[in-house]
Amino acid sequence: EVRLVESGGGLVQVGGSLRLSCEVSGFTFDSGAIGWFRQAPGKEREGVICISNNDDSTYIGDSVHGRFTISRDNAKNTVYLQMSSLTPEDTAVYYCVADGRPIYQLEDVELVPTDFHSWGQGTQVTVSS
Repeated sequence: EVRLVESGGGLVQVGGSLRLSCEVSGFTFDSGAIGWFRQAPGKEREGVICISNNDDSTYIGDSVHGRFTISRDNAKNTVYLQMSSLTPEDTAVYYCVADGRPIYQLEDVELVPTDFHSWGQGTQVTVSS
């Protein structure tokens, strides 16, 4: 069973930075994809950033391009989301997601929530102005 546990959410001021962590169990980093979605109040879930374990290609949402990055620590089975230059529009619940099906060329894909079978419980990020 895949288990994803997020941490690191909280309140941050506009322009600030925050790093989210996702501890992963029951899932290996040798195939599939792992990353982050988010859901703001009254909005649908949207893909933020994800990385393919098959070819290291990366999907980055247009709204976070240049501000958010993703990294993996295979030894710790942990994925990180580094967020910078935060704005109130980044306020949302952030979910760690994973799926074991092989996927390539993520930069050419438009991700949807049904692409990922495993979801964490989410962590709240609030950006105050």
